[in-house]
Parts: sequence; structure tokens; C-alpha cells
Amino acid sequence: MQLRGLTRYGALLGALALVAGCAGGSSGDKVITLDYWCWSGSQAAKVAAFNDAHPHIRVRHTDAGGGVDSATKLLTASRAGNAPDVSCVEYPTVPSMIVSDVLADIAEYTAGIEDAFTPEVWGMTRFEGQVYGIPQDIGPMVLLYNARRFDELGIGVPATWEEFAEVAAEVRERDPSTHLATFAPTEFGNFAGLAQQAGAAWWTVEDREWTVDISDDRTLEVAAYWEDLIDRDLVKAEPLLTPEWNNRVNRGEVLTWPAALWAPDVIHGIAAGQAGDWAIAPLPRWEEDSEAVALQGGTALAVTKNSDHPRAAAEFAIWMNTAEAAYELQIASGQYPACVAGQAAAAQGPPPALMAGQEDYWDIATHAAANTVSDVTWGPNVSTAGDAYRDAMSAAIRDGTPLTDAIRETQRIVVEEMRRVGFRLAR
Repeated sequence: MQLRGLTRYGALLGALALVAGCAGGSSGDKVITLDYWCWSGSQAAKVAAFNDAHPHIRVRHTDAGGGVDSATKLLTASRAGNAPDVSCVEYPTVPSMIVSDVLADIAEYTAGIEDAFTPEVWGMTRFEGQVYGIPQDIGPMVLLYNARRFDELGIGVPATWEEFAEVAAEVRERDPSTHLATFAPTEFGNFAGLAQQAGAAWWTVEDREWTVDISDDRTLEVAAYWEDLIDRDLVKAEPLLTPEWNNRVNRGEVLTWPAALWAPDVIHGIAAGQAGDWAIAPLPRWEEDSEAVALQGGTALAVTKNSDHPRAAAEFAIWMNTAEAAYELQIASGQYPACVAGQAAAAQGPPPALMAGQEDYWDIATHAAANTVSDVTWGPNVSTAGDAYRDAMSAAIRDGTPLTDAIRETQRIVVEEMRRVGFRLAR
């Protein structure tokens, strides 16, 4: 996957003009009204900018809340026949929305924007040649670290996960009140990203037959790795963003967070006094010769089958995620755009406040975005997998039982539900 320069943006604008012409021509002077659900930052400003630039379309925006609740609301509304025309959908839940017959295939409207996104990013919303959403933002994983505290303790930034364990031991020796990192048992997406980086493929599908491998060897190795660090008290097992965790971050007792490019704003939100103290580095590697990282988080704008105006809805979704005015607003709100032109624009600006002064911030961020894991397939019951993982992993931490057993329990629950619902399983 390679980032492309801004030179293609002129061609992209031409393609968008064609789409806009097609959408407007079908309705004459009539103004089309679209309902839009999305929770992420800058949405109100982006919608206002779209409405100003498109007098033939009027978009009404509703913040429907994020996460699992948003997917449930969308599914419920779709079944009642009153889903919005366009909705934000998190990448992991796209397959479940497809199999639930919520999302419309908009491939016929996207031929002009093939180069707007890399194949890996398109892969989050494309299935069997059909397109079920326009990517909005992505979260390539990196390592956030407190550079000031690293310097105080005289420790180096780990390049591999093996070195990460060694540095964790050094931290405990040099400051017993401090841990290099936290293992958060409820962070399903984070663990999934680390497993995908290691080569895990939890779901695959061919000819509508599913294979579920959540408890594959690579995932079990990742779980065993973190279990070893927890058992040796080299990382602390606890939830993120609790008052206790926030206080430890502010005291400089949590030194890293392996997470996505949206994470600097999170840390800055709870520890603004540490602005300029932190930096990012490439996510440690499982294999020396592999620079691949997973995407943690991100959303697409999907057109629903309930929409009476799919062409106009697709025009809106395309503009919101490829137009310069739109991605400039995204960048200002701290989002990392999914489109390659937006990523190039982001790299021309300053780093986030938490990393103020890090001259190579965008070099590292851009490299991570250019080396994301390809061919990631999420399953049709990813919400069940997330719930099962959180329950099993939290119980394992509480009871001191193997994390690998929690992974096997997650696999069992996911497979059992898929069989019960009627999906075809390879085994």
C-alpha cells in the first residue's frame, strides 16, 4: 500500500463533478432531503459545508451515538423501514450490516474515485466486488510513549515486542511505581489489532462459507505474550481511562500506549500538562522483517437500503470523505482521513499537541498508514465476539486463569452463535 500525492486530486474533483451532475440531473429543481446519522467530530461543520456547496441536496444530521449502540439503532431502524439515508458505520460492523440487509451496494457511483483510497482501506467496505461504504477515517497503530520519562529513566524505544518486554523489565527495576504499559482486558479492538499484526485472520469467507479462527496459533501466542508480562508484573492489567488510570498517566506512571493515530488526542484530553512530553514510534514488530500494522478503529459512510435517493446519498458520502473542504475539517478535529489526499494534507500540518515538537511525527504516521495489514475480514457477528472477549478476558484477569483460555472461549461462543443463526461454517 502506497500513499499517492495530491497530483491526483484534480482528476478526483472531475470525477466528483460527474457524480454531482448525475445526482442533480435526476431531480430537476427539486431539493432532495437526506437524513444522516454520525457521531464523530467535525460532522456538523462538514454537513454545513456540504449543504452550502450543494443547493440541490439538504442533509439533516443527527448524532446517533457511536459504538455498538449505533449499530443496534441502525439495524432496528432499518427493520422498521426508517433508517437514515446515510450512516456512519464502524469498519468491524460493516459485514454484520451487510448480512442483515441494511446497506446498499453503491459500486455504480464510485468508479471515478478508485484512486481516492488505497486497496487496503477500500477493503474495509468492499465485498465480492460490491461497495458498501465510503471510508471516512482510519487508525493505523503506532506506539505512543512518554519521551520525557523515557529520557529520565534512560530507556530506549523498543522496535520489537521482544524488546518491549525487556524495556518493561528495565522500567520496573528503575522505578517500581511505574509500568511500561497497561493491558486493558476490555479493549477488544486493540487486541484484535495486535493479533492481526502478528498474522491472525479471525474470519475468512469464500462462497458464503465462513471459517472462524479467533483461537488460531498466532492469536494464542499474542495472548500468551501479554499473560507473561502480566504474571511478571511488567505491565499492569487494568481498564483504560478510569480516574485511577488517568491519575497514573498524569503522574508519569504509565509510559506507553500501543494504539491508533487517534490516541494522542485522548491522552492530551486527560493529561494536557504533558503536551510536548510524548512522541510516537513505529509499533513494535512481532517479526523483524515485517513492518505491517493493523487498523484500530475507523468508520465509513454507508448508504442504507431504506434510502429513496441512493444516488444523492452516494454523492454526499463521497464528498464528505474526499472533498478538500471536508478533510480539512476532519484534520482540524484530530481525525486522520482515510483518503490519500487527506492524509497528504494532514502531513503538511503540525503534530498533535501531545507530540508538539516531534519533527518526524508525520513521517512515522504516514509510514504506518502505508503499511497496514491487507485482506482483513471481520465476521458477521463481531459484536458477539467483542462481548464474549470482554467477558472472558475480564474473568481471566480477575481469576488469574490463562488468557489463552479466554481466547478459546471467545472462539466457542462465536462459532456456536453462527451455527445457531444458520451461517455455513467450513469447520
